[in-house]
Amino acid sequence: MKDKDIMEFRWHGRGGQGAKTACLLLADVAFTSGKHVQGFPEYGPERMGAPITAYNRISSERCLVHSNIYNPDFVIVIDETLLASVDVTRGLKETGAIIINSEKTPHELRTLLGGYKGKVYTINARKISEETIGKNMPNTPMLAAAVKVSNVVDSDNFIKDMEASFRHKFKTRPHVVEGNMKAIKKSLQEVCAG
Repeated sequence: MKDKDIMEFRWHGRGGQGAKTACLLLADVAFTSGKHVQGFPEYGPERMGAPITAYNRISSERCLVHSNIYNPDFVIVIDETLLASVDVTRGLKETGAIIINSEKTPHELRTLLGGYKGKVYTINARKISEETIGKNMPNTPMLAAAVKVSNVVDSDNFIKDMEASFRHKFKTRPHVVEGNMKAIKKSLQEVCAG
């Protein structure tokens, strides 16, 4: 299998923000679309607010590599404050992109990315989740942004598969399904490139 057949993602967040959940949801929707997937967190001293990392490998063929991802195509940063303490662009391919949860523009954040020359995208996942879900749950908007930027799965199929997943998971709480679906649709429209 050629390297171009594998898309690799690295997620950066803090404990409790849903980076691991978003990573696993991305694996689920890619699997549903017929791809081979890996989705796994890097475990350390997990506690609320501590930096965490999670990874995805998505491929059209079975992938036999089982290691952390050192040269991702895409990096998703769920907590902008990590830019000051974690080298989020480490190994990131310049042909890929970084997606950051921020109210700032990509241009404003570029100076914090250690000279990274690839594409930078931002999305205000906090605002979107507060408006649609009713609380700060940035993982759903960040998942949608990752799908939009990477085009790893078709957006229409992504919406359909996520709705089915949410309806199954939250069958006794339809308001949760509605809020998350609004967050996904809004996020697919509001990713900002720079």
